[in-house]
Amino acid sequence: MAGVLNDKKPIFEQIKDWVSDQIIDGTLKAHDRIPSTNEIVQFYKVNHLTVAKGVNQLVDEGVIYKKRGVGMFVAPEARDVLLDGRKERFAAEYLRPMIEEAEKLGFTRQEIEGLIHEMEGNMDVE
Repeated sequence: MAGVLNDKKPIFEQIKDWVSDQIIDGTLKAHDRIPSTNEIVQFYKVNHLTVAKGVNQLVDEGVIYKKRGVGMFVAPEARDVLLDGRKERFAAEYLRPMIEEAEKLGFTRQEIEGLIHEMEGNMDVE
């Protein structure tokens, strides 16, 4: 997110995604302290309640935990929880609609796999 918010999603979801992305990519590891609500408010220049809503959702999901008077920290199983959730959403939001459209168009499984391999070949994947 790098300090830039957009209009595509509610701000609290962008804050939540920003923290989640740092956990998934390993920038934040188990038991690392996450930036405080006040630090995020200052960085993004957004309302305190908006930031709190995104952070509290992560607490409710068991991704981060609070130490009273100290701050918020990454839960030991946070990365797995986030990856599981994102995989489920990926399948529901991208794969299911793609497969449904492919079926309407009469693609075979082999043709779909061929298209995927072709797309991979056209990308700069390491």
